Amino acid sequence: MADPFSSSSETVIQRVVDVSLKENTPAEKLVELYQITKTCAFISEHHFGKVALQFPDELLVDSAAVAAEIERNSQAKTFILGDTSYGSCCVDEIAAEHIGADCIVHYGNACLSPSKRLPVMYVFEKRTLDMEKCAASFRELYADTQTHILLLYDVNYDHAIGDLLTLLSPEYPNLVATELVVEGENCYSHGRINKETRPSEDDNSQTICPEGATLRNFMMTWNRCLFCSFDPASMTGRVESVNVNRALMKRYYAIERAKDANVVGILVGTLGVADYLAIIQQLKETLHRAGKKSYMFAMGKLNVPKLANFLEIDIFVLIACPENSLLDSSMFYKPVVTPFEMEVACNRKREWSEEYVTDFRHLLPGGQSHVPMADQQEGDDETDVSLITGALRSRNLLSAEPVVSSFGSSVVLRNQTMTVADANSAATFLAGRSWRGLEQKLGETPVVKAVQGRRGIAIAYEDEGAS
Repeated sequence: MADPFSSSSETVIQRVVDVSLKENTPAEKLVELYQITKTCAFISEHHFGKVALQFPDELLVDSAAVAAEIERNSQAKTFILGDTSYGSCCVDEIAAEHIGADCIVHYGNACLSPSKRLPVMYVFEKRTLDMEKCAASFRELYADTQTHILLLYDVNYDHAIGDLLTLLSPEYPNLVATELVVEGENCYSHGRINKETRPSEDDNSQTICPEGATLRNFMMTWNRCLFCSFDPASMTGRVESVNVNRALMKRYYAIERAKDANVVGILVGTLGVADYLAIIQQLKETLHRAGKKSYMFAMGKLNVPKLANFLEIDIFVLIACPENSLLDSSMFYKPVVTPFEMEVACNRKREWSEEYVTDFRHLLPGGQSHVPMADQQEGDDETDVSLITGALRSRNLLSAEPVVSSFGSSVVLRNQTMTVADANSAATFLAGRSWRGLEQKLGETPVVKAVQGRRGIAIAYEDEGAS
């Protein structure tokens, strides 16, 4: 575990990075590829003065040319948003508000999570799809033409789905394609808002997207369906049903870790998705009623060193869009779970089943997967056995009677079922650490005049000389 936390300075300087730069889009294709005419019409219709243009890293090479073309064909002043606060699929309303933007034009891949602060227009990247090879792969994967099939796809291939359906529908009468959904009153996609078709338990699902967050989100959400996929980049198709059960087993292990946890860190992974404040409040209440301490963290993009600074946290719960919430935490010091998994761990009424929810908005009151918290009455305490440690644990510590312990700041909870249950908090953990941060020691140290300190950088100060 040492490598993720620290590395040699010489290694960082001498490291060779292989960067594959995308070539600039020719000027004659720029207007069509980036929907500049429709974008200018959208800006003029709503009389926007300042427009934020949000590009993913792979499209930044065209950002200056797109911005210049929009300013040439409209009265708006454009600002390019490059490094997003969180994932590039989410609308970065925070960065747009810093420059006082009236609206945001989001380019490239998008999770389509609704936003409420600023009007948003989505312009999807029109990626190339080889119709003949995709159809040939489809026929190999589905030899039975009477199979019920639901066609799912990445948003960047929305432009090609109509032609693909025209090619395959005569052979497959039970083939149905989903339609793009853009939710929210302030969210626009080429001026249309469509309905979505959801797969049933008896459907087979064919996805057109590369391996990644979108495909993983599809498979976890509808894990009872048989999935096949076609990768437009490699132009190959395959059956994707093998790794789902393994992934669900990993997620269930994370839920068991959440049940064992006493101190939970709530990671705010979005400030733009609608209702993120509501799910934070609901999580805090759920954790409190389950007898767990919670602390909230807002730290932008996550990485291993950031989370390793908080050793007192037993587990983290990430609040993010559906595509970024399924984080692989195998490299992290402590597990990172989703709000749905934390609810399974803390809410007795919500049981682990074949349903898996990646969109936290569905867990809120009025959502399609909302489950109210179980009423906890005095004396209604139940215990179970941890599948990881084998120890007894209580799922209702609120009814316990607090007793002052010999550890000073810590609290020992005593109830009728368990003799002693220690509710460890971050303060208790900090009390046992050798280094507890800077100590003020007011009145204990003499007052001295400021003196000149060392000059240089930490690796080699000027007064240390050359070694």
